[in-house]
Amino acid sequence: MQRRDFLKIAGVAAAGSTLVGQQTQSFLAPTGSQDVAKTDFTLQIGPVTVELAPNRILSTIGYNGTSPGPRLRMKEGIPVTVNVVNDTDVPEFVHFHGLLIPSDVDGSEEEGTPPVPPHGKRSYRFTPTPAGTRWYHTHTMSMDDLHRGSYTGMFGFLIIEGANNPGNYDQEHYLALRDWEPYFTNQFMDNDDLDASGPQPEKPAVKDTRPMGMEVASDIFSINDKALGAGEPIRVDRGQRVMFHFLNASAIENRHLALPGHKFNVIALDGNPVPTPAAVDVLMLGPGERIDAWVEMNQPGVWIMGAPEDMVREGGLGIVIEYANQRRTPQWTPPPKSSWDYTLFGKPPSTQAGPAEKLDMIFEKVPRGAGKFNQFTVNGKPYPHEQEFVLKQGTRYRLTFHNRTDDAHPLHLHRHQFEIAEIYGKATSGIIKDTVVVPTYGRASVDFTADQPGLTLFHCHIQSHMDYGFKALLRYS
Repeated sequence: MQRRDFLKIAGVAAAGSTLVGQQTQSFLAPTGSQDVAKTDFTLQIGPVTVELAPNRILSTIGYNGTSPGPRLRMKEGIPVTVNVVNDTDVPEFVHFHGLLIPSDVDGSEEEGTPPVPPHGKRSYRFTPTPAGTRWYHTHTMSMDDLHRGSYTGMFGFLIIEGANNPGNYDQEHYLALRDWEPYFTNQFMDNDDLDASGPQPEKPAVKDTRPMGMEVASDIFSINDKALGAGEPIRVDRGQRVMFHFLNASAIENRHLALPGHKFNVIALDGNPVPTPAAVDVLMLGPGERIDAWVEMNQPGVWIMGAPEDMVREGGLGIVIEYANQRRTPQWTPPPKSSWDYTLFGKPPSTQAGPAEKLDMIFEKVPRGAGKFNQFTVNGKPYPHEQEFVLKQGTRYRLTFHNRTDDAHPLHLHRHQFEIAEIYGKATSGIIKDTVVVPTYGRASVDFTADQPGLTLFHCHIQSHMDYGFKALLRYS
């Protein structure tokens, strides 16, 4: 099925089911709302169907009969229990992404979290922190099975309320970017860099000309559970301030998002307030990243908020924004040329010397190094890196990523948060994240404090890269 044919099926202006998570609400849900913080949750893993469009219904695995799964809202510092019921034939893990919690409940096999057994149960008990937009998802390996791991529909938003309300908005929406029906190909067209003209200090002098192995691609996309045009539009009034919580729940690719005639006012990255809120035309989110941004609705009309790349937007990655009393065909115009730059949201770098303790990670791709698949190495070796990265508790580290591949990698460090110190050849400070996209042939440095004893998993958040070697375990001495 061609992308344009799929859009005809979806119908760009057609009405359909309301998007999951599209309810209007205040940032801190009012008393009596169904979306209030709780201390006890149940997630049931089992088969679900996702109606991307009236004539496009797919089957996958999800939580509580839906994909995305239910939005989990917790209060910072108040202990919670998440009861997981596994109705499938395989063991599963639920990872609570961006939380500072012990390794035995983090949801990672590598860290020693016990699995949820097939047709069994397991309870995760922890104290949620820090406040902000987090998420939860499966953390099983997929390897050559595209019906496992993050290729399935097992993901959902997790909101941790802090003591302070960060602001009141006229509307609030939780939107997860997704790809569906993945397939293997070695004809992979990489569109993960909006601007490839940045510095490439790690680019090799001689290009590797060996034939590339198989990686994963997709042609069908959605925001939450609906392709562009197949769900209800987001209806707004002129002058409203609308808060969007974006999540890239893709297993495959970094994504971009634009809304013609409007700017995104970014206030938080990965759920953490930025030192310098700034307005941008285009957002970029690597798999695992979140962006909290509000938009002032000041351009009446009917617009498509979607991927700037035609092939992705026409494949379904978009949603209609409809102003009151406007009845017309949804419009799309390309956004101004721009490049994504984390440092826009930072503050000047500290004049003090950085951490004395330094760690380096060099990433390389070995074409067909894992049979018909590409293999990824960290410092020349695939996982597990026994005793290579040993941390001293309480010590501040500078971790430098050297990306010697032709991909832009979303890199995630479990159970810790880090501060970007340098990226794109620019020094910065104050940007706190748990996932960062290191550009093609680029370099980035992040600082973190070793204050979460136990095994800690580091990996690329692209599923096939993690499956085939792109991960490492950090240990405490």
